[in-house]
Amino acid sequence: MLRRLHLAAVTAVFALSAAYAPAFAQVTTPVATTSSDATPASTARTAAPAASWTTSLDRQVRAIDTRLGSGEIGVYVQRLDSGASYGFRASEVWYLASGVKVPIAIAVMREIEQGWLTLDTQVALRPDDFVDGAGGTNAHRAGDRLTIAWLLEQMLVYSDNTASDVLIRTVGLGQVNAVALELITPAGAHITTLADVRRLAYGMLHPAASDLQSRDLLSLQRAGTGQARVRRLAQILGVAQSDFLLPDLDSAFAAYYASHANSASLRDYGHMLAALNAGRALEPESTRYLLEVMARVQTGKQRIRAGLPADARFAHKTGTQYRRTCDSGIVTLPARSGAAPAPVVVAACVRGAGLAASERALRELGAAVTASVVSEPVAPIATPR
Repeated sequence: MLRRLHLAAVTAVFALSAAYAPAFAQVTTPVATTSSDATPASTARTAAPAASWTTSLDRQVRAIDTRLGSGEIGVYVQRLDSGASYGFRASEVWYLASGVKVPIAIAVMREIEQGWLTLDTQVALRPDDFVDGAGGTNAHRAGDRLTIAWLLEQMLVYSDNTASDVLIRTVGLGQVNAVALELITPAGAHITTLADVRRLAYGMLHPAASDLQSRDLLSLQRAGTGQARVRRLAQILGVAQSDFLLPDLDSAFAAYYASHANSASLRDYGHMLAALNAGRALEPESTRYLLEVMARVQTGKQRIRAGLPADARFAHKTGTQYRRTCDSGIVTLPARSGAAPAPVVVAACVRGAGLAASERALRELGAAVTASVVSEPVAPIATPR
């Protein structure tokens, strides 16, 4: 019963939040913003002054963005000691790619906390579970039983799409979107299965793509990229390419991204990561477990992590889709001279650039965050008078 009522309860809570939004707005932490997030001139004189690190970071982020040429980077950074934050295109809606696997994991851990599942619970693979992508789940056969712990590991550490969809099926897509509604944005992030990501994107070429089966998705992956995949899609659907509504994959994915499925602002996504780190998303034991798994992510080694100090702990999740590359997480350095540097949330995506250029931009962002934010001293805690 608790599982069924959770989504309705969360919806009611956010309806009340919206009703009292003016009151809440009075205590919102000021945000240092740039680019499309710039403070209007009429209100600039009342805004809190930007922290010194934001000025340095802004200069470096703008240089990274310029080097991307036709591509664009979006960035949200928040220090978790003071709450001071920085945004560059952070309020725009960005496709999250596999970044949606963090709210999926939170939904799974909540089911474990409520006693509906355990990490040792076994789930049987179904023939329609298989999705193209990385990870070890596709090496198994339909009927094989896999534990929740193993599926979480594959989903987060190796970004396994099949494991993700099995976990979504286990807890219910409604529970995953309830997490997004509560922790990311009251407007919802409209998270879908990873298989439906493909169906929706290919559906921009032809509506019959909504009926693609697991074997079709795997066949499309084997066909390669570009027009080779378009030709294979036409063969699977039994239609002529001239019947397609759009000419190529670029157009199809652009139309899919414009639907804002599996998307959110980087600021909102960063707020979810801050809530997770602070223990507001899960109980303490579940929080420690999930962050420990995220700290072992093996994907995106040439992204933000490559620009961080070697001893930094980066509990994160990468995301990669057609001309979209993301990396978001929580950076923590070990204590030095008796003082622990403040944890820092970083949420970033690149769009419109190739993978190599995108990863280079994220790597440079990691170095910029290291130089401007991570190494800053911990903000003093104010003593009440």
